[in-house]
Amino acid sequence: MSKGLTSRSTDYSQWYNELVAKADLAEHSAVRGCMVIKPYGYAIWEKMQAVLDQMFKDTGHSNAYFPLFIPKSFFSKEASHVDGFATECAIVTHYRLKNDGNGNIVVDETAKLEEELIVRPTSETIIWNTYKGWIQSYRDLPILVNQWANVVRWEMRTRLFLRTAEFLWQEGHTAHATSEEAVEETERMLEVYATFAEQWMAMPVIKGRKTPNERFAGALDTYCIEALMQDGKALQAGTSHFLGQNFAKAFDVKFTNKEGKIEHVWATSWGVSTRLIGALIMAHSDDQGLVLPPKLAPIQVVIVPIYKSDEELQTIGVFADDLIAKLKKRGISVKYDNRDTQRPGFKFAEYELKGVPVRIAVGARDMENGTVEIARRDTGEKSSQPQANLDGYLETLLEDIQQAIYKKALTFREDNIRPADNYDEFKRLLDEQPGFISAHWDGTPETEQRIKEETKATIRCIPLHNKQEAGVCILSGKPSTQRVLFARAY
Repeated sequence: MSKGLTSRSTDYSQWYNELVAKADLAEHSAVRGCMVIKPYGYAIWEKMQAVLDQMFKDTGHSNAYFPLFIPKSFFSKEASHVDGFATECAIVTHYRLKNDGNGNIVVDETAKLEEELIVRPTSETIIWNTYKGWIQSYRDLPILVNQWANVVRWEMRTRLFLRTAEFLWQEGHTAHATSEEAVEETERMLEVYATFAEQWMAMPVIKGRKTPNERFAGALDTYCIEALMQDGKALQAGTSHFLGQNFAKAFDVKFTNKEGKIEHVWATSWGVSTRLIGALIMAHSDDQGLVLPPKLAPIQVVIVPIYKSDEELQTIGVFADDLIAKLKKRGISVKYDNRDTQRPGFKFAEYELKGVPVRIAVGARDMENGTVEIARRDTGEKSSQPQANLDGYLETLLEDIQQAIYKKALTFREDNIRPADNYDEFKRLLDEQPGFISAHWDGTPETEQRIKEETKATIRCIPLHNKQEAGVCILSGKPSTQRVLFARAY
């Protein structure tokens, strides 16, 4: 199988686009800016979804569903929220089509909606309008709800998984009796995301707070996890927002507290999306194709028979059936590829491209010797292993691969966080070796915006539990109490 991927070092963006297409993850659709997620790509999303959904339920949340369409008037109730999404909204203005008499289907101009509907870019407004009917007393709180849904944010420059007009995500929306409870929830969900990124995606992340300039529209505080891709650009992999009472006040959601006083409810929202698949690709993959951490690989082990006769294939098939049964008992997903339409070399290249963590090749000589050949996708290492107790060996090997992929990504990130003490050094580091740059900032949005305009680098986050140190801002020279992390980002 000819892969023909552009090298990452030659053109990282082209490498990414080719890999998404050739590994059968997704493709552009007939609708500009939207994508078709193909079965193999969707299988990765389903594994992510299943793990996250259980993590949400383990922290007390339940799933619900809210409408795709939101009345335009809802957005005008929270000023900063509408400002944040105004330029990205898709709007439904009519509710009917008609035939114009010449065989053309056109909009029926008489069927104009009394109020335009916004196609959901995020659900705070429709959900808080709903919560008003659910909440009267402190006994009704907290409400811990998550929604799996699609959203639309009109994007002109798109890239599969990373930025599309429509994408899939989950959005949690919770309501609390106190500010302290809401902040605790915001931080709890950030920890859930960080755990998922590191333990399942094998992707190290930095937990931090966004600056006021980079906060979610309508939030008092935004927490985030930031990851570093192999080209040195940062990627925001998840966000958790403390919304204060902004949406409760906008939609008049009040409750009677334990003392009998009426108060506005406190809120959070949090979400991750299919851009996590883009992060997974860019954090680990190589010039041969995908490198998937075993915990999220749709196929963890593939068995490829090598044979010259039907009798040899039959003997290998008996061995494969026994191994498959043992692996499935251990919760390991396995595929036996005995297609006679493709040669073993084609299959090897195909599964390498698709990032299958472990490949087993077994031929007639292996059967005689009681061995198999095992190839690791992450390192390319091959070894001969005995068939006895192979299922236990493979379980341990998959755990080792998961850890090795994480450690490799962590080493890369640690090697690419560098300090800058003045603006010239900052700009030089950005151009010479992209990555995270740790630098002092004076805390003003004006300085942050100027750096962004001049260098295309943004403050990715103010790390949680950040070391406090006296310094001066790299741009303004004004006093600063801590360094923040800058990077160019997706």
